Amino acid sequence: MYTVAERESLRDALVHAARADERVAGAALTGSAAVDAEDEWSDVDLALGLAPGADENAVLADWTASMYGRYGAVHHTDVWSRGTVYRVFLLASTLQVDIAFAPAAEFGALGPTFRLLFGEAVEQPAWAAADPLSLVGMGWLYALHARSSIARGKVWQAEYMISGVRDHVLMLACLRHGVPHSQGRGLHLLPEATTAPVEATLVRSLEPAELQRAFRASVDVLLTEIAHVDAELAVRLDRPLRELV
Repeated sequence: MYTVAERESLRDALVHAARADERVAGAALTGSAAVDAEDEWSDVDLALGLAPGADENAVLADWTASMYGRYGAVHHTDVWSRGTVYRVFLLASTLQVDIAFAPAAEFGALGPTFRLLFGEAVEQPAWAAADPLSLVGMGWLYALHARSSIARGKVWQAEYMISGVRDHVLMLACLRHGVPHSQGRGLHLLPEATTAPVEATLVRSLEPAELQRAFRASVDVLLTEIAHVDAELAVRLDRPLRELV
């Protein structure tokens, strides 16, 4: 396990390396450090803005080699958004290090967790808000597959699908209460009156009767959240969804 001091030392070293790399025109803290909200479990989040004309592949290769050779990375994975690659490293110490490599035109704040360290940031278009109706659609889609999985005796798939219904119920609840909905980041901010009924959707075993019980509970809370989005739609969906269970 890494210490807070080790995390801060590594972040300082990466910022120093960014300042020394002529291919990097700017850097910013992102994540919890950008808003002074770190705790002992926080990771390192850094955004780098590439200089115009910089070879992105070469920059990625050099920084990746450094993360493995100097800082003990054991694996990494990439997440892409437009032309920006977010390279996420796992260190042997279990520290997660996220480094965004952004083209010059995409180096800028996408939200409040962006603190410019050097260089110039470019104003970015606001991200589109999540569409509650799309989440509703995914909720009933998971419910359909939960029914067929239970009927076919595919108990692990059934558990997966029931959990999918619950996940979308919770995302809808987060949107309704105005808290972050992605990756469960705002779930701890939901009121107990909202989360308590969702506890019944947790699958306690793979016995068919238990799967059916949890599925029935998931349909109940899904319909509750749909009613908050569109009461008329909830009325239309009530009968077909309840027939699934």
